[in-house]
Amino acid sequence: MSRVALITGASGGLGSALVAEFIAQGWRVAAGFHRENTHTETDQLWPLRLDVTSRENVEEAIAQVLFGWQRVDLLINNAANTADNLSWQLSDDDWQRVLDVHLKGAFLCSQAVLRPMMKQRDGHILNIASFSARTGNRGQANYAAAKAALLGLTTSLAKEVGSRNVRVNALLPGVLPTSMTASLTPEQLAAFAAANALGRINDLAEVARFAAFLAGTQNISGQFFQLDSRIARWT
Repeated sequence: MSRVALITGASGGLGSALVAEFIAQGWRVAAGFHRENTHTETDQLWPLRLDVTSRENVEEAIAQVLFGWQRVDLLINNAANTADNLSWQLSDDDWQRVLDVHLKGAFLCSQAVLRPMMKQRDGHILNIASFSARTGNRGQANYAAAKAALLGLTTSLAKEVGSRNVRVNALLPGVLPTSMTASLTPEQLAAFAAANALGRINDLAEVARFAAFLAGTQNISGQFFQLDSRIARWT
């Protein structure tokens, strides 16, 4: 029987790459989308409307997947948004809605899949974090804070559910050519590339391949995987 993955934010650039890779590797994929669905339903692919900030919607979506496919083997918390501004100019709404999507959304989705995963004594959660969780970004205090908290959530969940053979890891995919970076100027993109030891930003397909590889492992949990070539200090 094919393994089942739920990918949030599945209509975005990285989400679409993840969906394509997991489908290619024989998984059945529930592709969660909030506003716009970019996927066509097939026997392997199930576009699913999903507002990760709504407990009711999350629980309903997971129940649908379990009813239709009887299991959930993998959750990728990939839903994302930004509301960039200097910290003293951030509104309460700009602060909260970024934390709601990245942190609350990941928590609600993880909480909803953990019970069936623990019951089947197998499962994997991958949280899409960010290098900014380690270093911060000017004008992204809300985003960096949410992603840093997501790393803490990753390790706490890994310790809680490891005894039931559920793995929880985080990916720091690097700067990618997606709608979230479309507003960056050529100079800004060049600066990001220059910050990498290899002199280039990452590739969507490579991140998706790594995610699929990691999802298939059995003995890795509570770890953070940085997928570009920026080098941060050890402490």
